[in-house]
Amino acid sequence: MKPDAKIATKTIASQASTPGKGTATGGMLRFLTCGSVDDGKSTVIGRLLYDSRLVVEDHLEALHRDSAKSGTTGDEPDLALLVDGLQAEREQGITIDVAYRYFATPKRKFIVADTPGHEQYTRNMATGASVSDCAIILVDAQKGLLTQTRRHSSIVHLLGIRHIVLAVNKMDLVDCSQERFEEICRAYMDFAGKLGIANVQVVPMAARDGDNVVRRSDRMTWYRGPTLLEHLETIDVGTAEDAAGFCLPVQWVNRPNAKFRGYTGTVSSGTIAPGKPVVVLPSGRKTKIREILTADGPLQSARKGRAITAVLEDEVDVSRGDVLADPANRPAVSDQVAADVIWMGDEPLLPGRRYIMKCGTQTLSGTVTTLKHKLDVDLLDEAAARDLTLNEIGLCNISFSRPIVIAAYLEERVLGSFLIIDRLTNATVGVGLIRFGLRRADNVHWQALDVDKATRAATIGQHPVCIWFTGLSGSGKSTIANLL
Repeated sequence: MKPDAKIATKTIASQASTPGKGTATGGMLRFLTCGSVDDGKSTVIGRLLYDSRLVVEDHLEALHRDSAKSGTTGDEPDLALLVDGLQAEREQGITIDVAYRYFATPKRKFIVADTPGHEQYTRNMATGASVSDCAIILVDAQKGLLTQTRRHSSIVHLLGIRHIVLAVNKMDLVDCSQERFEEICRAYMDFAGKLGIANVQVVPMAARDGDNVVRRSDRMTWYRGPTLLEHLETIDVGTAEDAAGFCLPVQWVNRPNAKFRGYTGTVSSGTIAPGKPVVVLPSGRKTKIREILTADGPLQSARKGRAITAVLEDEVDVSRGDVLADPANRPAVSDQVAADVIWMGDEPLLPGRRYIMKCGTQTLSGTVTTLKHKLDVDLLDEAAARDLTLNEIGLCNISFSRPIVIAAYLEERVLGSFLIIDRLTNATVGVGLIRFGLRRADNVHWQALDVDKATRAATIGQHPVCIWFTGLSGSGKSTIANLL
């Protein structure tokens, strides 16, 4: 177990945090709620909105009407209905699709994703986690840790979410027992330590009654840490520039007339300004940025997340799927990678079968050449496997049909991830998170040459060919090759 996880276990109920202490970053925080089914994910979000007085009057009226018809809380409003809007969700009392809600407090703005807990809809949970900075993992105080709790924690860790809140919900059903709370937290901290998760904030709560969600609980006076909202308001998601260099995956070649050519996309990392050198990958051609344009006019600089049109100083060949990057900190180019794959298809992943790969702004074909192992989310063991079935996670070697620009997912999300699409049904059946490229060296880059193969052949009057001698051992291949 990691040292941080041990420390967190010892200080579960005696945290010296002062309520509301800390300085909020003031920036936008994207977070999701996840965990097993019926752990209270939708109710937590509804309670956050309701107790923060962020539900407008007409929505409150609709909530009372819907609660009388589809609610499960008796005469009280069923706050889960604020986010569970599909008819099937209300009929079954579950979350199926990812529901996003925006709200703000005086200290910060939030976008929350309510994700489903059913194993069948794990793909929807991964979708919400892919754009989140923080994960609230709910656990039912009566049931404790379940397989889906561990699966969601593993996916959250793979997707690089650094801030995790363990929300032990429904504490009222165990008489607000401190012993039960600490038992669950010790079990989770042991699991989190083995997985590599160190930054975990634990909060006991009863979301249905509002205990420790927005207001402090009178029934759990032994807990002296922050409420859920107080903690969310003080999470620092980081405002410094990325350590990664500038990257702009080209989405569209903007060519409205013969006098203009620009390359449009969203900056995935770093910062760029006119006059800065860039390299076009994978070709390796070097040039400079002449101008940065947007719908609102030219910019003096552009940073991560900004949609721009980059105009280059030289006429170079750039197509959709290419990447403009910082020459001094360029990403790698490879046609083979090692990647963690989260399988979402009903049919199993089969090594050797060809799939469509959606990598950034380009689409190409690829193959899972080797399935090295799959992860047992309960024991965190690496087990040998011949295939991956629905919701399983495995480490695979992937071969693409051509070299692409890649990065480790934990360093750069856009270039470090890809979708796996079935060639027959066109359904997304998996997501890949790149660990590293399979190549001999990281500092070997293709240099674009002014003299190409055709020019060289014409200059020396030769037609270059490659001859392959094949046959049984001892049939004379080496002798014939030497004579030739």
